[in-house]
Amino acid sequence: MLDGCTPWPEVFVDRYWAAGHWRGHTLDNLLRDRAVRYGPRTALVHGTTRLTYAQLNRRVERMAAGFRLRGLRPGQRIVVQLPSVPEFVVTVFALMRAGTLPVLCPLSHGTAEVSRVVRIAEAAGYVGPAVHGGVDHIARVAEIAGQGPFLRRAFLHEPAGTSSPYGGLRIDASGCHYFPLGSVDSPPERPLARGADQVAFFLTAEGAGAEPLLVPRTHDDYACQVRGAAEAVALTEDDVCLAAPPAESPLALGCPGIVGTLFAGGTVVLAEDPDPGACLALIARERVTLTSVTPAVVRDWLDVLPTVRADVSSLRLVQLGGGPPDRATAVRVREELGCRPQQVFALAEGPLTLTRPGDPDEAAFTTQGRPLSPDDQIRIVGADGEDVPDGETGELLARGPAVVRGYYRAPEHNARAFTADGHLRTGVRARRTPDGDLVVTGSFADAASAGR
Repeated sequence: MLDGCTPWPEVFVDRYWAAGHWRGHTLDNLLRDRAVRYGPRTALVHGTTRLTYAQLNRRVERMAAGFRLRGLRPGQRIVVQLPSVPEFVVTVFALMRAGTLPVLCPLSHGTAEVSRVVRIAEAAGYVGPAVHGGVDHIARVAEIAGQGPFLRRAFLHEPAGTSSPYGGLRIDASGCHYFPLGSVDSPPERPLARGADQVAFFLTAEGAGAEPLLVPRTHDDYACQVRGAAEAVALTEDDVCLAAPPAESPLALGCPGIVGTLFAGGTVVLAEDPDPGACLALIARERVTLTSVTPAVVRDWLDVLPTVRADVSSLRLVQLGGGPPDRATAVRVREELGCRPQQVFALAEGPLTLTRPGDPDEAAFTTQGRPLSPDDQIRIVGADGEDVPDGETGELLARGPAVVRGYYRAPEHNARAFTADGHLRTGVRARRTPDGDLVVTGSFADAASAGR
């Protein structure tokens, strides 16, 4: 395990292996396997761009070699802050294949937030757009690189047909090298040997105040999560998943999301434009079968659907996550989109519960379901740390084969955020129904701000 990360105790490692939760496959090797199995099938769609599994894997291999040629070394942390474009998927898998560790940073993060992430990760590189939403990311990288000794490689994505505002490769006063991301392309090299128990990438979470937290996800634990989520939604190679932005969010990335759909041999449609009309048009054009959105987003879709008049009859499942269950919105999904709503509770740290397609309507409308496996242990505790009876509200604690045991380089926070026996204190208020379903009612921060 990487220095600064908390490993699972050996007894849990043995249990998760024996139960088949962990299978020893790295995420990039799983993609390579899918390229062999599903080579000519469409893997990614974005606008007019369509990549087969073979083409996607080939781009990953060539970009991984290009990253190594341009100075990235195994074990280095690399911040990735890209929109929902094919380069996001290619870059994340290419960095893993190069032995480096992507740190997935929301595109909404500004200079101050990205700078903190770079400092905590001691990130040696950055991958992001040259300009996005009117923000000059080149200037952002230059400012961050000038603040410390870490950031020394920047790879900047520019949409096809645009010219580089900095004239290609350059080096700034701090010694940071800038490369067009499109130039990171070299003949493939021999794959690196790595263990699936190693960190695959980092997600970000909110810490106390303005300090971010980095969540280390291993190949084993994340593969376990997306495999379980794919089984819970009966995902097959015939499915088409719309990945609504942001792509790096836990909901869009792996519930089962982008990664789970690719591992199932399905097709991922990347929606860079969050506009409701644009997303509904994509559903109609690509015959999307499932997607994952927040209740607020799907309400916007439903509100414009009569005007857009898009054919959404291909949809079989809409996952709703990012907040407490919203019965009215779930009912609208079933009645107006004509498909099954699925409630989801997901955190970057790994806890994941979902309703199942065969659940009674009331459970699907008002709860966030159950964990993926019996080894996912959920507790609801009161202020004294003791379990409360079903139906009573308390703090949600979680432990399992896809739940991290600690944040990266945060020993003091870990001492508060995890129990002595390894349960994550989520800070989420929840209760459990007599049938065993989880109902998230909010966070303790929400309750405090409301005076409760």
